[in-house]
Amino acid sequence: MKSFCNFILRLIGWRTTGQTDLPDKCVICVAPHTSNWDLPLGLIVYSALGRKASFLIKKEWFFFPMNLIFKMLGGIPVDRSRKTSLIEQMAKRYAIKDSFQLAITPEATRKLNAEWKKGFYFIALAAKVPIVVAALDYGKKEAGFKKILIPTSDMNADLEEIKACYKGVTAKYPRHFSL
Repeated sequence: MKSFCNFILRLIGWRTTGQTDLPDKCVICVAPHTSNWDLPLGLIVYSALGRKASFLIKKEWFFFPMNLIFKMLGGIPVDRSRKTSLIEQMAKRYAIKDSFQLAITPEATRKLNAEWKKGFYFIALAAKVPIVVAALDYGKKEAGFKKILIPTSDMNADLEEIKACYKGVTAKYPRHFSL
């Protein structure tokens, strides 16, 4: 699968950049997220590295046969209409697994959202795992692993540091991406 995904990346003109030796347990903050193509591209990029990450996806996508496909790919359904303790649930997954990498798009939607959701940050904090800052830059055709950040008690400073990594990154639909 790794070789096949590397072939696909070369075929479509994409490459990976930055630090790709990632921790076995981490939250991967992926932005910008403006297109449905972000998920398959992200899966191909990560598979090309020989890795598999889980990802959160709204439960509405978990209908037959898509539920089988998303589950196989690492999808975890989220019911956004209920106030469940997703942070605690994910922290427990990290605690019981030797390796668990969870990719989350902080924008939480493909539409313009200047107010990023902070769940990815709180999951990393609760699970005591680092945040890998990953960017899909459609302008350069690069999937960049920009930084590995250990969350501190200063969320605002950490979020500013994370968002700074996305300056100059071109979304598939730039008008839908805001820092």
